[in-house]
Amino acid sequence: MRALFSAITRRLVILVPYAWLLALFLLPFLIVLRISLSETVLAMPPYRPVFDLGQGLAAWIEGLRALSLDNYRFIFEDQLYLLSYLSSLRIALVSTLITLLIGYPIAYAMARAPARMRPLLLTMVILPFWTSFLIRVYAWIGIVKPEGLLNQLLLALGVIDTPLIIHNTTTAVYIGIVYSYLPFMILPLYATLEKMDHALIEAAQDLGCRPSGAFWKITFPLSLPGVVAGCLLVFIPATGEFVIPDLLGGSGTLMIGKTLWQEFFANRDWPLAASVAVLLLVAIVVPIVVLQMLQARLQDRRR
Repeated sequence: MRALFSAITRRLVILVPYAWLLALFLLPFLIVLRISLSETVLAMPPYRPVFDLGQGLAAWIEGLRALSLDNYRFIFEDQLYLLSYLSSLRIALVSTLITLLIGYPIAYAMARAPARMRPLLLTMVILPFWTSFLIRVYAWIGIVKPEGLLNQLLLALGVIDTPLIIHNTTTAVYIGIVYSYLPFMILPLYATLEKMDHALIEAAQDLGCRPSGAFWKITFPLSLPGVVAGCLLVFIPATGEFVIPDLLGGSGTLMIGKTLWQEFFANRDWPLAASVAVLLLVAIVVPIVVLQMLQARLQDRRR
């Protein structure tokens, strides 16, 4: 009886995350996919579904015969969407690299700090989450605008003669993304570095390895899981970011999040907006799946 209860408990523990993914990821994705295959109409909601659950099997078969990929074809034919995707990927990639360059030294210093100081340092990293994300982005407007705090400080110090134009530029978008997502890079890096056995570094130095060589041969390879996790946590949301480019970037800042919002709310073309969202999800998920497969093969070879 106890063995049966233990087996049922193990299966329930496994089923809970799958049920969570089914309810909060797969089902919403299927709804968006269904909308992307629909036709745009002047109604509420502004689309005519191709597959209607209430019309029976015959309607489903007829829907399959009339299935059209015009929305996806339009996206590939219009250069605006391709440029939006490429610009989003470029901004997300550069922001992720900048975040890694800034976050790695911070996480390394936190991991090497005295044990009594680590809780305080960790609190300082997560402290921005106590304030609304939107308020923090609005605060950066007051900092980087021509009459903002940054230009006033630089003018007072005599560093510049005229105010810098940062607001409504791509530079402001980079600043906003790096600031907002820096904790997502630091936390997994810190979790990995904090668990590392520092005796390995001491052993390498005793064997004649320089500190820089010990870092690149021991510390950095052992921290790669944290690097990968931090990069994914920054890159994925930065790719579809809307608030930061809308508030800090100008009209020339082209990102897929802004394009998606424009199609959904301004043009009220829900099927086209859903198609943009589906392609964005595919562009993000497929590389992650490929990366996980490569990592699994690499681990199998090491074994």
